[in-house]
Amino acid sequence: MANVSSSALSHPSPTTWWWTVGIAAPASGVAGLGVAMRDGAMSRQDTDGLLWLHAHTAPLLESLSRALNVLGGPWVTYPVLILLPALLWLTGRRRPALFMAAAFWTGTALQWGLKLLYSRPRPHLWPTDIHVSGWSFPSGHATAASALALILTLLTWRTPCRWAALTAGLLYAVLMAGSRVVLGVHYPTDVLAGMLVGVLSVSVVTLLYPPLGRSYARPDR
Repeated sequence: MANVSSSALSHPSPTTWWWTVGIAAPASGVAGLGVAMRDGAMSRQDTDGLLWLHAHTAPLLESLSRALNVLGGPWVTYPVLILLPALLWLTGRRRPALFMAAAFWTGTALQWGLKLLYSRPRPHLWPTDIHVSGWSFPSGHATAASALALILTLLTWRTPCRWAALTAGLLYAVLMAGSRVVLGVHYPTDVLAGMLVGVLSVSVVTLLYPPLGRSYARPDR
């Protein structure tokens, strides 16, 4: 029994890792950011960070951020995340289709719920022609981007494309999150919380409904 316990402690099961890294860590992060935001502990850092970035933003970065604002908006993201699961379903890949739809829309619902819970006003630190609406915490763009990145990584994990999907997904999620701060429509804590919400939602759905039939399988080499 002692050997079994020692082995279990030194080699945690994949489910334990998933609970810890995919669920407990991001949930704690979102809760901690929410408390800090409510208490005003991060207000100065958030504002100073936005102003510093605005003063040092190159025109090319602002142009990229404007493009990402459209690409990551609901008029593009929502139709894509309806059509992709539908395409998977019609081509016979029903489990991945259901997983993708459940994971993405769980994240969407969760971020909207948190927006209503915290009701944080958006920053208005300089004039802008970017039209945004709704509450600020967490960022919906960042939530959708991180959720989509993790979904595509998990769906390709048993294929040779897994590292390309992981790299592209990380790049897309980071650029999308950064663009919200560059444009001044979200505070840094908003986008960090959004990325954590995306990871959390996909992780919960993965634990309950593994996209490829069983969780945490070793990828083909």
